[in-house]
Amino acid sequence: MRHVLSALVQNVPGVLAHVAGMFASRGYNIDSLAVGETEDPGLSRMTFVVVGDDSTLEQVRKQLEKIVTVVRVDDISAQEFVERDLMLIKVTATVENRAQIHELCGIFRGKVVDVAPEQVIVEISGQEKKIEAFIDLMRPFGIVELVRTGRIAMVRGVARPNGEASSLRRVASASGSG
Repeated sequence: MRHVLSALVQNVPGVLAHVAGMFASRGYNIDSLAVGETEDPGLSRMTFVVVGDDSTLEQVRKQLEKIVTVVRVDDISAQEFVERDLMLIKVTATVENRAQIHELCGIFRGKVVDVAPEQVIVEISGQEKKIEAFIDLMRPFGIVELVRTGRIAMVRGVARPNGEASSLRRVASASGSG
């Protein structure tokens, strides 16, 4: 089963290496990983996609929670959430197929971000299925290069309990990062 984990971590050097090392040392595979600063500059959010049964997920959560710089870990898979991937794809764009590529970009709400005489770079974001479908449609044109971000996700419309943000800041500040 596919699980999306969201971990709030202190924004300090070495956190990513420590977390990735924990996964590797225990033989867990990360299908996707994205990390970025949050609304609080002292905290970052790591979004992981891992595949495994419920017991594997529970072990991953327990191990993550043992890491001192990890503030909170949530399995958001069972909740309603919004997820996105971002992709840049460079495809061969001849005079004959350029209009068709632009048309497909419009259908997928993609954006041409660079144009060269024989190639274009398209930016597209969305759910994994959308990205995969666009890649499949671009294959006949000739994919020159492709790069994707890890998945990012956020739980829909759930208000945080009163004081949660301030208590998280206190945790981060107490450790010397805020």
